[in-house]
Amino acid sequence: MQDEAIFEQVPGQPAGRGLQITLITHSYWPEQSPPQRRWTAMIKEFSHAGWGVDVITPVAHYPFGRRALPRWMAGRPFHLRNGQFTEKILHVPYLRHGNSRIARLLDQCYSAALSVPAGMMVRKPDVVIVTAPGLPSLMAGYVLAKLRRVPLIVEMRDAWPDLARDARLVQGSVKSIAEHIVDFVQHRANLVVTVTEGFAATLRSRGVRNVATVSNGVALDAIPVLDPPEPERDHFEALYLGNHGESQRLDVAIRASALVGDSMHLHLVGHGTQRPALEKLARQLKAPVTFHAPLTGDAMMERYASADTCLVSLRDDWKSFETTVPSKTYEVLAIGRHVTAIVRGEAARIVEDAEAGDIVASDPEALAALWRDLAADRGRLIRNGDSRQWVKTHAEFSQLAGDYMELIADLLTESRS
Repeated sequence: MQDEAIFEQVPGQPAGRGLQITLITHSYWPEQSPPQRRWTAMIKEFSHAGWGVDVITPVAHYPFGRRALPRWMAGRPFHLRNGQFTEKILHVPYLRHGNSRIARLLDQCYSAALSVPAGMMVRKPDVVIVTAPGLPSLMAGYVLAKLRRVPLIVEMRDAWPDLARDARLVQGSVKSIAEHIVDFVQHRANLVVTVTEGFAATLRSRGVRNVATVSNGVALDAIPVLDPPEPERDHFEALYLGNHGESQRLDVAIRASALVGDSMHLHLVGHGTQRPALEKLARQLKAPVTFHAPLTGDAMMERYASADTCLVSLRDDWKSFETTVPSKTYEVLAIGRHVTAIVRGEAARIVEDAEAGDIVASDPEALAALWRDLAADRGRLIRNGDSRQWVKTHAEFSQLAGDYMELIADLLTESRS
């Protein structure tokens, strides 16, 4: 009934046809990435309501800047193919690159520029949605929406351009070209969607006129309920899954594990620009750390089941992270393991509200002290299920997708009337 109500809210919609969306994103299936996970879940729900989505995205080359999948799986440039649900995917070319920021930026600019003609090759949409980062896609979405003469929705999954200042990608008192572009598109979009309430408030304070929040989340039916950790164990096991970048400051966790010593083991799962340096640090400190390649499916669940606590980490010296929630937070809450949270602001409030674990300073001594205390009192590791219930109430993808659909329908109702 909810889907029927949404259709009724959009006047001028041809009978028997759902809404049509063009989505521009720098990463999508068959890649495994934050935008892929978010938009695969959204599109699944959109398709159930009869909405059509054409996805404009580069040939799969995330995260290493080169094609790592077979050609038939990674996609061919300007070749339209079926997605996992009812969506159609049109791939654009990319520029091969490594870890260089400049090379990655050039790649994103190249693919974003080609996304505009690609967007003219698919069905005319009712609305264009562009999800950022990458930031060059924002201008592509703006231009495409103008050419198609349809509303534009800009989705900001990170606190840009604030994050660029914190990361010192932009310095000085004068606005950079990137900041001007982001500000320009945000102020001219028909709707800006953020993933945190804090950043939505920041944008409103800057005069962005139509801002809403649809947080990240998980599909609970795909996440099992795990048995609690063993009441007695010879060693303490901590687990981190996610990006190994500057934002996470995983060196703090490695130094803390070295302070605790052989009575614990830290598992770091994933990839990122800082991983080689982190591996070198672990070797130098002789820290009890094992690095793993990214995991999915049963292998990931086995790693979760083995953990006593799961680490969620963001560095505490970047102000933009006060309004940032790591997307992996919701998965960890749904799993129901104790959370070691090195976060501030909105992310810290979520961990507190969900009664999910302990918040600790981004300091090796403080983190080591917490892990020693947890190992000595394993009763603190047993959770009561409140964190999973919090996810069901606030961050379940089927509900979030319904909220998104209502925002889109309301926007189109307003624009057409």
